[in-house]
Amino acid sequence: MAAVTTWTGREANALRQALRLSVTGFAEHLGAARRTVAKWSSQGEKVQLRADMQAALDTVLARAAPDVLERFEVLRRRDTSGAFADVAGPPAAANADTDKNGPGSDSDGDVRRRKFLQGATASGMAALPGVTPLLDALVSQPMAHKSDPVALPLRQFAHDVAAAKAAYQACRYEQVLGNLTALVPALAPTRSEAEGDQRRRVDALASDLYHVVGSVLLKVGDRGMALVAAERSARAGSASRDPVAMATSARIMTHALMSNGHTRQARSLAENAAGALEQETRLMSTDQVAVYGALLLRGAIAAARSDDRDTAEAMIDEATRAAARLGYDGNDRWTGFGATNILLHQVNIALTLGDAGTAITLARQVPLDKIRLAERKASLFVDVARAYAQWGRYERGLHALRIAYEVAPEELRCRPAVQRIASDLAALSRGHVRAAVVEFAHRVGIPV
Repeated sequence: MAAVTTWTGREANALRQALRLSVTGFAEHLGAARRTVAKWSSQGEKVQLRADMQAALDTVLARAAPDVLERFEVLRRRDTSGAFADVAGPPAAANADTDKNGPGSDSDGDVRRRKFLQGATASGMAALPGVTPLLDALVSQPMAHKSDPVALPLRQFAHDVAAAKAAYQACRYEQVLGNLTALVPALAPTRSEAEGDQRRRVDALASDLYHVVGSVLLKVGDRGMALVAAERSARAGSASRDPVAMATSARIMTHALMSNGHTRQARSLAENAAGALEQETRLMSTDQVAVYGALLLRGAIAAARSDDRDTAEAMIDEATRAAARLGYDGNDRWTGFGATNILLHQVNIALTLGDAGTAITLARQVPLDKIRLAERKASLFVDVARAYAQWGRYERGLHALRIAYEVAPEELRCRPAVQRIASDLAALSRGHVRAAVVEFAHRVGIPV
């Protein structure tokens, strides 16, 4: 086994998982602060360890048993950096056009990212057949098999956007891609035929439309083009002059920024957008309260990814007050917001901070019958599978993946992040558990 020349958070976390220690246990083993070890877990290779910690980890690695060394090598080699990081682009709208007539872009940067994803699709990283047509529509590339797009009646356009949102939340991603590929080209002519309040209504719908585009592109791993879609959602929301549309677009922008590594900007955006929505509307409607709470949850996750535990907890507390004000688990303005949704985010935050045991404890408290959306329920079980994998409970991790597949088959087949969990389970487990993982992966179409 090759020695570790420089320990970063990524290698340190791989050793912790290979030893099957919790963050607290690993901190005690090294004589380090728990917060320090949690930072290694959340920030990965962005953190280079101090000299004394480098020496301590050298010693732990040298004394490790052969099975620990084998697991460490598997975890160390796995790709956790993300295949699209080099094409993500900056957090600002540098790659977006300035067309005042509505969202749309045909910049060279967009085309490069589209071509990159086409190559990735061919290699199996984004296996949905509808991804490339959507990207063609997103960068305004002509499609010979399609006629020129025509304007849709406003009611039809609103219905189709809502259908795309519903299909996304049901994890029917192939259907979503088909819907979006037709809707994106129809946006410009639909907007050009609208005037006054109707045009602002189209802009609000466009904000929702690009929100779905960004969300599904994040699912398949194209973080660069997801950021482009998020920028268009933000421009459309601003053009609509609808404070809820503007706040909703900030949700997908926060998610896209986080996925591209801009966690501090994402936290700041979520916090500012939530504050602006509260100030402008006084949160007088259920939509306003739900979007406000959902923004705080996105901000809490961003804070956790920056190892800012205090801010994450403060935003969770404020979101909890918003959920109490709302009074039910709903799906207002497509947020899925409510007390149960807060608990789902707490599971993810614990996992982000490296607390796999805490994540499992919280997951056991979730009332599954109150999760109405397939996407949220599947994501919960994916988080549980990841927590069990970190904890060394591989058979339980496989069980969680099986439940996620029963809830939403496309959630497992389409997400590179889920495929990595399955690959980790196959690489780290042994005997009948490994055979079961491989059989499951092959049966559902996950490469391992």
